[in-house]
Amino acid sequence: MAVVLGIGNATLDIVHLVDGYPHENDEIRCYSRILRVGGNTANTLVVLSQFGVSCRWAGVLVDDAEGNLVAAELDRHGIDVSASERLAGGSMPVSSIIISKQTGSRTITHYRDLPEYGFTAFCAIDLEPLGWLHFEGRNVAAVRHMLERVRVISPEVRCSLEIEKPRAGIESLFPLADVLLFSRSYASARGFADPLALLQAVRADCSEADLFCAWGDAGAAALGRDGREYRHPAVRPARVIDTLGAGDTFNAGIISGYLDALDIEAILARACRLAGSKCGQPGFDGLTL
Repeated sequence: MAVVLGIGNATLDIVHLVDGYPHENDEIRCYSRILRVGGNTANTLVVLSQFGVSCRWAGVLVDDAEGNLVAAELDRHGIDVSASERLAGGSMPVSSIIISKQTGSRTITHYRDLPEYGFTAFCAIDLEPLGWLHFEGRNVAAVRHMLERVRVISPEVRCSLEIEKPRAGIESLFPLADVLLFSRSYASARGFADPLALLQAVRADCSEADLFCAWGDAGAAALGRDGREYRHPAVRPARVIDTLGAGDTFNAGIISGYLDALDIEAILARACRLAGSKCGQPGFDGLTL
């Protein structure tokens, strides 16, 4: 099985479960409070690790109690953090999350006081044992240098790129990845109301890549490098319990599908099924293919 390296964010998530989202100045009871690792890339690796995929994480940790907690949680899932940068100062990113029991929706406030993972640290990674690199589309200039280095040093290694938010210059990364994973929020920010409309619009910038776009409860779409279009409906659980990390789980389904040599139609179906399963349970533990 190929080794997957994820380059991106890991956070400390403080998750509160409440009956319903509060109004301003409300005082409500919280039924559970959980501290766990979060962040897009970390979540994707946590899901992949449950499928027997060997995972490594490259990001930034602070040498304090919160950083140690994040590192311990990643270690619990068998995720190697030896490629991480460890800093003596700063604060771990923290997401305070409210999950509504009524709807399963999540509301997030995020605090960050930490530099992004840098190109110099990435250059110290031995790329030879790696079979897949998954990049979070943030810190655009550094990620561009990382992707360019991979194309020169290990052109056979496949790279996926998550595009969650519109960031200055992020489109310059599109030609450098093999698989692009777009979010509905990115598509909406670009003025698109349909996933395939977005994928067709960006096709000229990344003609050699497979493109995917998750669309929440409206399912997802894909556009293969051969020009074929695909759609798949959302797979709804019997009850929506926790939507936190559904997009990260979708991305894990895409990557695992490629690692298992599935075709795009089957990959898209797997990703939608996994995302639906995630919405029907709290947290990520216990997800299966």
